[in-house]
Amino acid sequence: MDLSYYPGCSLCGTSAEYDQSIRAVCGHLGVGLTELPDWTCCGASSAHMLDDRLARLLSSANLVLADREGHDLVVPCAACYSRLKFAEKDFSRELGESRGDHPVRVIHLHDILAENHLLDTIRALTTRPLTGLKVVPYYGCLSARPPKIVDADRPEDPTTLDEILETLGADVVRWSHKTECCGGSFAVSRPDVVRKLSGNLMAAAKHAGGDCFVTDCPMCQSNLDTRQKEIEKEHGEVFDLPVFFITELVALALGVAGLDKWLRKHLVDPRPLLRERGLS
Repeated sequence: MDLSYYPGCSLCGTSAEYDQSIRAVCGHLGVGLTELPDWTCCGASSAHMLDDRLARLLSSANLVLADREGHDLVVPCAACYSRLKFAEKDFSRELGESRGDHPVRVIHLHDILAENHLLDTIRALTTRPLTGLKVVPYYGCLSARPPKIVDADRPEDPTTLDEILETLGADVVRWSHKTECCGGSFAVSRPDVVRKLSGNLMAAAKHAGGDCFVTDCPMCQSNLDTRQKEIEKEHGEVFDLPVFFITELVALALGVAGLDKWLRKHLVDPRPLLRERGLS
């Protein structure tokens, strides 16, 4: 399987471990990723808040590049995915170009990993099942909404992360907040909103019996990881919930090199939990 790859700005900076783990895991699974040449910002978050047409044109420019490459475009960031899906819907109208009989599709990373043949490959290559690890799958609010834009069959109850985690042998925790917002891009402008919304997520995950979160959104991971200590202080409660990227747990189960380097970047250190569960 060969795909074009759009990392987006976050994965080239604060969430570099997500990018590195994606490349390592996809290489291990035989998924060929070719970074989209000369890609540019998708317009999230500031552009689409100020000028919708500019934001769509920024994303559309990346779709032009993807069309030239001739492969479907995999996008791991929920915000980038949302903006590129909006552009995908009105690509022809905005640019006045025909997309032909085989248009390039914008696909989220979790949809790639949850394809049946890749789940079979993951199952076959798993050397360290995540038995006993109680994982809370957190999708966030963008990857499944708006459903008519992102083509989500189950916008209120997505299951792709659940399916991947179950294939890895983890204990997937059922909980009430899997698509609730964490505060997203308010991290700088309204940290009080982030603390409230992310605090609600932590309380719900702990109440459900989770050991840790797993997500595939760099903004969600950042909010839940970097704000956790101050949220604990505000709530008067210790949550101690590490926040994994899905590809980090795939790497752990498959024995892909590089995991410790990625986990050392997390502010809520996941390594004690892994040791306690006999997974390190």
